[in-house]
Amino acid sequence: MTPPIVKRYLIAFDKYKWIGLASFGLVVAGSTILALQPEPPAKFTANGALKYDLPPVSFSATGSEIQQRGLTLSKEFLIQDPVIEAVAKKVNIKSKKIANNLAVSVPELGADGQLSAGIITIKYQDNDSKRADQVVSALMQAMVQLSGDINTGRLQKIIDKIEERLPLVTTELQEAEKKLEQYDKIERPAILAAENGSLLNTITSSQNQQRQIKLTISGIDAQIRSLQQRLGLSAQQAYTSSALSADPIIANLRSQIYQVESQMEVLRKDLRPGHPTMVQLIRQKTAFERLLQERANEVVGGFGNTAPLPNVSGVRAQSNLDPARQQLANQLVALQTQRETLQRQLLDLVQEQAKLQRDYALIPNKQLERSRLVQQVGLKKAVYDQMQAKLADARTAEAETVSTLAITQLPVVKQEESTAQSIPVTLGIGGFLGLLIGGGVIFLLGSLEGTFKTKEDIRNALKQREVLLLAELPIMPVEHSKQDLVPVVLSPESPYMEILEKFRSNVRRVGGKKVKVVLVTSTSSSEGKTTSAYNLGIASARAGKRTIIIETDLRSQSLCESLNINLDPDAGLEPLRYYGSSESIRLVPDVENLYIVPSPGPIRQSAAILESSELRRLMEDARERFDMVIVDTTPLGLSNDALLIHPYTDGMVMVARPNYTQESILGEALDELVESEMGLLGVVIDGADVAIAAEESDSYFEDEESDIIHPEEYSTVHRN
Repeated sequence: MTPPIVKRYLIAFDKYKWIGLASFGLVVAGSTILALQPEPPAKFTANGALKYDLPPVSFSATGSEIQQRGLTLSKEFLIQDPVIEAVAKKVNIKSKKIANNLAVSVPELGADGQLSAGIITIKYQDNDSKRADQVVSALMQAMVQLSGDINTGRLQKIIDKIEERLPLVTTELQEAEKKLEQYDKIERPAILAAENGSLLNTITSSQNQQRQIKLTISGIDAQIRSLQQRLGLSAQQAYTSSALSADPIIANLRSQIYQVESQMEVLRKDLRPGHPTMVQLIRQKTAFERLLQERANEVVGGFGNTAPLPNVSGVRAQSNLDPARQQLANQLVALQTQRETLQRQLLDLVQEQAKLQRDYALIPNKQLERSRLVQQVGLKKAVYDQMQAKLADARTAEAETVSTLAITQLPVVKQEESTAQSIPVTLGIGGFLGLLIGGGVIFLLGSLEGTFKTKEDIRNALKQREVLLLAELPIMPVEHSKQDLVPVVLSPESPYMEILEKFRSNVRRVGGKKVKVVLVTSTSSSEGKTTSAYNLGIASARAGKRTIIIETDLRSQSLCESLNINLDPDAGLEPLRYYGSSESIRLVPDVENLYIVPSPGPIRQSAAILESSELRRLMEDARERFDMVIVDTTPLGLSNDALLIHPYTDGMVMVARPNYTQESILGEALDELVESEMGLLGVVIDGADVAIAAEESDSYFEDEESDIIHPEEYSTVHRN
């Protein structure tokens, strides 16, 4: 059995053999040209050396650092384009030639950071010994100059960077000092007061004053309660009565009201209330009472807001204090005033104490904030001092910085020994490389196609996805004179019938008795779906099953002529009427029990027909009348027509073919079908290299050699 990789390579070789042969020819031709080249002229190699050199004494840390960094020059840096171009201009040759023939070896740094060697070797090859010497000499001088320029440039960059940064650092230091100064102006007294204890003494003194005032208020409260009991008045009432009693106008108005009331009392016995004299007296009384009320408001103040006044009767009652009670009332008012004054003082002391306590509680935060500001000033000052010291050190290093490289070996020119080239060896190597490259090109082109090359590749893909393999159909001949039709097995004596019967039985075994309508499709065209559908129908009919093939691939023309069925030229004019008519069902003449509904395609609006009620009734009628219904539909990669037909079917058969089926497309299609549970029965491998018994095939084709199709011819007929 031939290994799969050999099969894949043979298939690719058959397809790309001329490209591989061309690659082989190009390599052999190139080796031939190389072998016939004349002996090259003599070559001279100039060797020179540079060493790393440090000054014996350095008075600055920056100078030492710059010189130490100069020991790590890379090869790419030493032979950069400006150096090569300067040397090329000096010796009057092309820079590209110098770059191609130049070799520079630079020592590497070890794990400890030290150089493995202190020598830089320079080699240059040329046809002219004098020119080789000039190039190496110029290169070494340019590298020494480059090293000095690099060290000087590095030092100048340090100085420029420090000078650029220094004003900003100075500004930051000044700002930090200013913030500390402003903070001390505001918060330093409180901090010092807390630190020396004066703030705590102030709080204690305030608390003592509060206690003294509270004691005084307690004594005044006792006196006020005593006077209130003796007078039967509150402090407000005492104030009102004292003020009213002391006013002469109120006293006069009270006297006039009393006189009027006395007259009314005397006249009430002889006169009616409505008598003019009585009415006049009532008006006088009312007027006096109004004046009394207004005067009381004026005396008390605030129009009764400070001390609410009673009615006229109350005013008359509160304004008749005797001298002794009036004195007591004045004392009560004085005590109340004193108490309110002390209460306000106590409130001020409490507020002041609260503020002092808040200030005292914030002292730790203020101390921390000041410490932070002091620290910021210290940090800024340290950075400033460091930069000043670094700047002074860098300026000192200006006089010390020199080149790190020095010439330790002047150029030495030697002639290279040339060896004659063997023509047979060159041709042999070229032939061998040609075989490898030609074979590799063929294999690469075959791999880039992305298709399955052998049936074994398809088997492995199915095994990975746990998809059943239903059958492997070989390359079969076309039993017709027209070579553009699909190969079908019409003869019951054909040696291929056994393979087709195995295909049919596997479909029945996998699907079971419930699977009656089978949909046959593929991922793309030319994979053999129509061939598989036709031959599956033939095998089913040969097994005694009443079978019908319904073509629903409306995007291409029917190939029913392969079954000796003539196309209806008018079917495409009215496809709905065609599918709805019983005349669309045709009997295959050469196969008993086999019927077919040819496709009226190609038709543009295929989806409307596939979703029509006519096609649905056709499918339902076929399910009732036939034992096996095979639906040939459009490939999944071209449209969704197969998904529109799928609801009418019981299972799906996918067709794959080596050299035609794309690996990625088939994998994606199988994954989607399995995940969506669309009833995938399995896969058929069409066009497989299946061996047929020689005696059987010879007897079958002894009279039909003109119809036999070879594998390389199969692509022209196996279109669907």
